[in-house]
Amino acid sequence: MGLFFVANERSCYPVDMLRAKKGAESARPPQQLRRNTGTARSSRDTKTLILETALKIASREGIDGLTIGELAKAVGMSKSGLFAHFGGRDQLQLAVLQLALDRFVQIVLRPAFKAPRGEPRIAAVFSNWLAHLNDQSALPGSSVLIGASTEFDDRPGPIRDFIQKAQRDLISNIAKAARMAVEVGHFSEELDVEQFAWSMYAFVLGYHHSKRMLEDPKAELHLKRAFTDLIESARRPRSIAAKSASKTEVSKKKRRM
Repeated sequence: MGLFFVANERSCYPVDMLRAKKGAESARPPQQLRRNTGTARSSRDTKTLILETALKIASREGIDGLTIGELAKAVGMSKSGLFAHFGGRDQLQLAVLQLALDRFVQIVLRPAFKAPRGEPRIAAVFSNWLAHLNDQSALPGSSVLIGASTEFDDRPGPIRDFIQKAQRDLISNIAKAARMAVEVGHFSEELDVEQFAWSMYAFVLGYHHSKRMLEDPKAELHLKRAFTDLIESARRPRSIAAKSASKTEVSKKKRRM
């Protein structure tokens, strides 16, 4: 994929262990194999249902507002049944954050990476990101990852560590995408790619806050204008941008006179 930061861990077995496992499974009666497979599938389906429901609750109530009791009631299970799947509230919260992150990769980044390297790919990330934030069916409330960033910004622990790494890696990879745009000639060689990534990330956070907290009806318009200006600025060498800013300042002074 080239860009992004979360790699799915895969179980690794030595060859002898794989052979031993295969031999043990083939020794079981077919009926036992079917029963075990059905049980495993049922357990996975139940866990998926729990996480899907938990993600929507966290979108409305925040990740810290996600409780075992509320979730158990929503999925029609006992608290002990939920504990059997996750072992505790912290593990549940981390699993929900991982699901939110996986969805972000699947919906925002993966399709964007099919676009050509450079400016088209950055534009696709931006467009997909905005559409994802605006999708009420997936996020009936706010972004779980953005909301959790505020909830846990000063609370050390594994949840804050997870969120911090995800956000840092996202910014880092936006910077990498901007660097590619420089390499293919879409952006100026003088571009500060870290500043570009910081600005793009900050604009999206500002939009999220402006839309939800301030209820600004022009939030999306402001975001799109800011992003357009960012792209146009990235295309121009700093010397040209500085001259343009200087001319604007001189023009303002003349009008004041």
